[in-house]
Amino acid sequence: MNDQVSRAFVEQLAGGPVPEWEHFATHIKTRRLAAGETLFASDVPWPWLSVVRTGLMKLVYLREDGSERIKSFIAEGGFFASLAGLGAAGRTTFSAVAMEPAVVDQLGYPQIIALGDKHLAWQKALRVGIEHYGARKEKRERELLTLSPEARYRLFMHESPELRGRVPQKDLALYLGITPVALSRIRGRMLRLG
Repeated sequence: MNDQVSRAFVEQLAGGPVPEWEHFATHIKTRRLAAGETLFASDVPWPWLSVVRTGLMKLVYLREDGSERIKSFIAEGGFFASLAGLGAAGRTTFSAVAMEPAVVDQLGYPQIIALGDKHLAWQKALRVGIEHYGARKEKRERELLTLSPEARYRLFMHESPELRGRVPQKDLALYLGITPVALSRIRGRMLRLG
């Protein structure tokens, strides 16, 4: 099993090696996804923390009318979970879909909690992971609530240059909270202004 990406991820959160990794690694499930394949759908039990080894995932909310809103893009080395889905009776609130062929490690949340109860390093990894997740979520909320669509586009292009060419304009528009036509106008205006 090639668990080095997940191990490096957990150890980075913990600030060093974590006890019982070898035993924990035997519970990691690795999924290979084709482009367009769903890792998990909305409203299902999903007690897993997902670490993207390769590829690109999009996290998608479905609106009442059936249209999508993209919560985030997660590239290699990134992680995600539906906090609502992690609990014993929890269910996911969004879907996770591969945008390109991807390999994702699924780390069992119940095992992580059990190790956190026994070892400070695992407890620290949990705390730091939740802090990163919360900061990422707060940043996204602030952008959506305070920035114009053009400012959100500029920020995305500045902060995520590795995603240029990997995210189709339609998906980028859904992430920015605008239509593809509005994004096309923004891009055109920016090109004209240099």
